This record gives sequence, C-alpha cells and structure tokens, in this order.
Amino acid sequence: MATYTPKNILITGAAGFIASHVANRLIRSYPDYKIVVLDKLDYCSNLKNLLPSRPSPNFKFVKGDIASADLVNYLLITESIDTIMHFAAQTHVDNSFGNSFEFTKNNIYGTHVLLEACKVTGQVRRFIHVSTDEVYGETDEDAVVGNHEASQLLPTNPYSATKAGAEMLVMAYGRSYGLPVITTRGNNVYGPNQFPEKLIPKFILLAMRGKPLPIHGDGSNVRSYLYCEDVAEAFEVILHRGEVGHVYNIGTKKERRVIDVAKDICKLFNMDPESSIQFVENRPFNDQRYFLDDQKLKNLGWSERTVWEEGLKKTMNWYISNPDWWGDVTGALLPHPRMLMMPGGIERLLDGSEKYDSGSSEFSGNSHQNKMVVPATKSSNPPNKPALKFLIYGRTGWIGGLLGKLCEKQGIPYEYGRGRLEDRSQLLADIQTIKPTHVFNAAGVTGRPNVDWCESHKTETIRTNVAGTLTLADVCRENGLLMMNFATGCIFEYDAAHPEGSGIGFREEDKPNFAGSFYSKTKAMVEELLREYNNVCTLRVRMPISSDLSNPRNFITKISRYNKVVNIPNSMTILDELLPISIEMAKRNLRGIWNFTNPGVVSHNEILEMYKKYIDPEFKWSNFTLEEQAKVIVAARSNNEMDAVKLKTEFPELLPIKESLIKYVFEPNKKTSA
Repeated sequence: MATYTPKNILITGAAGFIASHVANRLIRSYPDYKIVVLDKLDYCSNLKNLLPSRPSPNFKFVKGDIASADLVNYLLITESIDTIMHFAAQTHVDNSFGNSFEFTKNNIYGTHVLLEACKVTGQVRRFIHVSTDEVYGETDEDAVVGNHEASQLLPTNPYSATKAGAEMLVMAYGRSYGLPVITTRGNNVYGPNQFPEKLIPKFILLAMRGKPLPIHGDGSNVRSYLYCEDVAEAFEVILHRGEVGHVYNIGTKKERRVIDVAKDICKLFNMDPESSIQFVENRPFNDQRYFLDDQKLKNLGWSERTVWEEGLKKTMNWYISNPDWWGDVTGALLPHPRMLMMPGGIERLLDGSEKYDSGSSEFSGNSHQNKMVVPATKSSNPPNKPALKFLIYGRTGWIGGLLGKLCEKQGIPYEYGRGRLEDRSQLLADIQTIKPTHVFNAAGVTGRPNVDWCESHKTETIRTNVAGTLTLADVCRENGLLMMNFATGCIFEYDAAHPEGSGIGFREEDKPNFAGSFYSKTKAMVEELLREYNNVCTLRVRMPISSDLSNPRNFITKISRYNKVVNIPNSMTILDELLPISIEMAKRNLRGIWNFTNPGVVSHNEILEMYKKYIDPEFKWSNFTLEEQAKVIVAARSNNEMDAVKLKTEFPELLPIKESLIKYVFEPNKKTSA
C-alpha cells in the first residue's frame, strides 16, 4: 500500500472541535510537518482548543475566512501548502433550519474558494474534504448493512444538503481538473472541547447544573458515536494511506438511541432519568437513523479504540474540570439554540496569562518566522481620543492588509471595519464604535482571479464597487470624515490625444475613455459620482506591484507565470513606496482625484528583463499581440500612461517607475550577482 508524506498542511476550521484534535495530534506526532491553521473564530471555535500546539515550532495560526479568495491564495503560495484538510463548516442542524443561507455561504462557497485556489496554484497534492454521514439521508430502521461509500446521497436538511453540494464540487474538481481529492463521511463525534450545542456536551453541562435534559421527539432516533481521539487517528490514517479519488466512511456499528445517551449521562451523575429527561418539540425533520459501512477504512488499518463507557466518562470529567471553557453558553443549552447563528460569530481569545497579542490574529510556535498578520478587531478604545485613528475597509484584500501592517509599523491606531459597504446601518455602527479620524476604503471587487469574473457577476460588482463605495462616502460625509478611496487608473486607454510612447499622460481632470471591461465601467462610474463629495480623496492605482513576489495579486507575479505576455508601456504603482504616501496624504487631509502611480511608464518586457537579471537568469517568455490576447480573455484590458505631476509636486521624493522597481522590488529580492 503506497503511503503519502505531506510537508506543509493547511487545516481549515482547526479552532473547532474535531479539527483541533486532528491538528494537535499531527503537530505532536510529526514535528517535520508544518501545520498552518486557518479559522475565522466563529461562535463554536475557541483558540484554547489549540493550546497544546502553541509551543510547537511547526505550528502557525492565521485568523481568516475560507471565503476570502485572496487570503486563501496568499496562504497556499506563501506557506508552500501541499496538503489541505478541510474541516471548516457550519454543522449544527438546528441552526440550518433557521439560517440556511449561512450554511450555503460557508459550506459550499467556502469549499469552492478552496478548490479554485488549488486549481490556480497547482501545488496541492492532497485535498481531504470532511463531509458527514448525514449526506446519505435516513437509513432504514431494519437495514443490517450500512451505507457504503458508493451509496446514493439523499440529504434531508439544509445542513446536509450543503455538505452534499460541497461534495459535488469536490468530485467535479477531481474529475475536471485532476485535483487529488479525498472525501470523508463521518458519524457523530464526541469528547473534550466540543461546543455545547451538540447533544453530549449539552446534556453533561445541563446535568452539572441540575437541569433537565431536553430530547427532541420521543428519543427513539438512533445515532452512532465515535470518541474524538479515535476520529483524529482515522484522519491520520487517511492522510497517509488514503487513495486519491476515494471516499471513506468514518464510523462505528455500535448504535445508540438518543434517549439511551441521556440515560447513560443521568447514570454518571446519579440522576433519576424519569424526572431528569424532558421531551420537547422535534425538529422539522429528524432522521431516524444513520448507519455506515466502515470496512473500507478498516482495510487501511484503522479501528475504533475507545469504548462508549470510557469515552463518555473521559468527556464528563473534562467538562467538570473545565466548566467555563466556552464562557456563557446559556443560549446553547436551549432545546433549539438557533439564535447562536450570528454573522461574524463570537471571538474567543485565550484567557489571562495565555492571551495572545490582540493586535495580531496569528500566533505561531516560532516567534522568529515571518508572519502574515491579519489584525483582529480591537474591542476597547483608549480613554483619550488619539491624534489619528484609521478605520480600514478591505481587511482580507491585498492593499487593506498592507495598510494594517503600515499602521502597526508607524504606531497608528487602526481597526478594520466589520460592516459591509452596501449596508449603511453597519457602516454607521462601525464609525460610532471605532470613532476614527480617517476612513480608508481598500475594499472592492476586482474579479476572481481577474476582471473577467466581473463580466458574469455584474450585480455583485455593482453592489460593492458602486453602491458600497457611494454609501461609505456618504456616511463619512455625514460624520465629517475624510475617506481615502483606493480606485483605479484602468479607466483610460491610449488614444489620439495620448498616444503610446508620447509621454503625454492622462491627467486627473480627464474623463475616462475606456469601457472595455465591466469592472472598469463601474470604477469610472463611481469616480465620476464621487466628484460631488468634497470629503473624498480618490487614489487611482494601476497594475500594483510590491516587493512580495509570491503574492498572486502582484503584477510581476502574474506576468512571470504567463506563457505569453503583451509588451506595452504602462503606468504602474509600486505599493512599497506609495502606500506610505497614502497615509501621509491622510495626515495632510488631501482631497480630490490623484493619479496614484510612479512617474513614467514601463513595459512588460522591461519588467521581465529586470526579473531575469535580478531573480532568475534562466527565465524565458514570449510575446503575443493584443489581437492574440483578445482570443484568450473575456474582457479587454486597459493600457495607458498616467500623468503623475500632481503627486510628484506634492511629494518631490517620489521615484520614477523604473528606479522605484529596482529600489523597492528587485534589489530586496535579488538572487543573482546582478
């Protein structure tokens, strides 16, 4: 049997229950594996679940959402991820009856983002997708053979339907793009660290409080339960011995009625089942039985180790020793706790002396390694209002993330906005809570992975780029705030008055003349409308470049990965030089429209010649014409020169584009003797 050895594993949702046990096990048992945990810290996640791994040098935590394509792509590339174990999901069935759209967003869209990132980067050798036994639907009460991996999927509730939908995407990407996918479908899991909306921890905590145990319906529903450490071992086996393209059931043939589980817990607490069990209204649909055939996984060498009585007692003892692990969980202990499903969730940090730096959403076993910091929202304001405090929108985007790092470097207090740009009430809440002196808008839809996406997602593009930007500008105006708005210069194209190679650039007062892409149309439209707002400083960015040559958004990174490139001179923005200038512009309260590019132009070939000289002397590329390019893209691309005189006059130290490229990008990354 062939075995697989990973190097760098991304585990999604590993501050949650099952995945934290898997992560802790792998980190403990395989010190040569680097484990990167990505978790948005929703209500059922807890960083304390990962405390055993915190001192380990092969462990890294990043706070973030799998639905953020930019973040996922960034992590895959910068961390050289070759393996993904995808646990992140909304899983509580009761919640899915009350807020099913959140399940679609997290379970289907989030999975799709991960798969697309794997396809684009082309470096992942294993994608283990964690599903559920509930996708099979209800098993016949008299069935003696469980559902096997090829059984039909017949989900019966919104939760299981979204998990089945995610499985279809996983299967499709495996077949269409050859992604090395493996899917698991597991029975119920129990043990330490589980959020008490689930049956066993809920019953234990209620028993500890001397309260009745609520059972949906008559309690005759049958479930199979596996102890968490046995399940973690199952994932360890599947990781190393599972075959690509296969599905594995993680199950047990030992079944229990829900009422029998309640009685066993009553027995542990010396409670009278007759007076302690309370029958409540059933779910809209409550599958009578799930039963799995687990022989395929057993053939890989796995077997259940923990007997029910032992596992239940271990779990009870853990909750007795850690009664406040989850804080106030009164809402979770209700019979139907749907109200816990809140956008943004509840962030749970480490307690007391174990609390990590609240300015960073990442902690790592190696404090000396380079970290991608995704700052967490700070919850407290200093008693005296600071001279500066920035509110930044676009936390998961490239520019938004870099702005946060610059603020930290300069000691400027800042927070990321929680509200969606198109929701006026959420923006007002951000401003009233954070009390900023300036607002930076680095949020926007540019396309995933490029502007072609906008052609088929026009309403989404309008919602953010036009409606959202205008709403934020208007809210800022009403509150007397300057909005620094990162816009684009991709609203112009060379024409008779501004011919290619003439040195005549488009100026700030010029009207847009490029409408080749829907993205550019929306940006030109909103820029024109923003002229009516005297509280906005619009920064026209073009083809942004930074010293981080691993970032997929970096223009150099993009063209260095293309088989062919066009060769046209363009104005461009060196972020390492210009983003600090944007902060200085905010300090100076500058307004109006600014061409936010380095002076002059540089062509694709000139950039790639520098790349060859400084980075890779063996690098080769070829050119194609605009006509040839048009055959492989959906939307036309903007090519132009921007007049940077206005910006250069305000900031005389601003370097011409080619000098800035060498100083800020190629010299720091030099790998040759150039």
